[in-house]
Amino acid sequence: MIQVYSNLKGGELKLKPENKDDLWCLSQVIDAGDIVQGRTLRKIKVGEGAVRKPVFLSIIVEKAELSDTLRILGTVSEGTEDIPKGIHHSFSVEENSPITIIKEKWLSFQLEKVKEACRAKEMPVLICAFDREECYLAIMKRSGHEVIAHLEGNVEKKGMEERVSGNFFGEIAKKLEEISSRQRIDHIILASPAFWKDEMMKVIKNEELRKKITLATCSSVGKSAISEILKRKEIQNVMKEDRTTQEMNMVENLLGEISKDGKAAYGFKEVKGVAESGAVEILLVTDGLIKKFREEKNYTGIDGIMKTVDSMNGKVHLISSEHDGGKRLDGLGGIGAILRYKMNY
Repeated sequence: MIQVYSNLKGGELKLKPENKDDLWCLSQVIDAGDIVQGRTLRKIKVGEGAVRKPVFLSIIVEKAELSDTLRILGTVSEGTEDIPKGIHHSFSVEENSPITIIKEKWLSFQLEKVKEACRAKEMPVLICAFDREECYLAIMKRSGHEVIAHLEGNVEKKGMEERVSGNFFGEIAKKLEEISSRQRIDHIILASPAFWKDEMMKVIKNEELRKKITLATCSSVGKSAISEILKRKEIQNVMKEDRTTQEMNMVENLLGEISKDGKAAYGFKEVKGVAESGAVEILLVTDGLIKKFREEKNYTGIDGIMKTVDSMNGKVHLISSEHDGGKRLDGLGGIGAILRYKMNY
């Protein structure tokens, strides 16, 4: 979660959820009577057809429902030309969609929950934008990026370009190794205009370093190139893969406890029981199960378990049903828990 803006004297927080866990967090801190503001798409009739038009909505919350997105339902508090004040309306909050929440008073546990989501582990990604003349190295941050190094090559004579570039690329490779080791980097985005990134890969001999690299293209080299790279699909894929790895590891830990008849429970009825006893340390729930409960008009059932675990200082993680880990958890009923201690049934 990214905290975009804060004015607690006015009861206002603007937050940007980055994953499903953040959407779950928001679903737990948004109360009936709060005002939630954000941008959404609304179908507007044009002649005999309709177009989707971006609109800014301000809604007095009646309830918040979680599925693939966070759905806010309530009445419009600030009307527009197309959406009059006072009518019932809803909009969906997706990952990376900023919203503003306004409360009369933020409770301490709600603020702590938001702070905890904002303190979540930053993904260790190093971005390298370069050509044969200069190189910018930046670390990805929750609020953007931080340029940590700028290297310059020494290209003077056209006939010497290839040799000088090779020396410069060797310098870049050495810097990548140094930063990767010192900052414990998991992923490197290597980006350049044209074919320079392919030439760079010929220089990098360290196999461990090569495994971390994803290639991308940028139109130019400079500080602005980093922002351009952050928008590219290559880095979005890296982020998705990293999230998937984390989720699969959590499921594997659960399965490991189950296989040795250890500190684990799975299935709705069993998990509900251990949750109410306060034994749950980590709760895993697939988004597929949440969707199923919503379709069956029984969301309060699964929501109750998540709230119980959360109220007893357990951790709640939503797992995607799209990858193998999520599918294996769905095979256990879509819900499982790693316990603080082994239960005797």
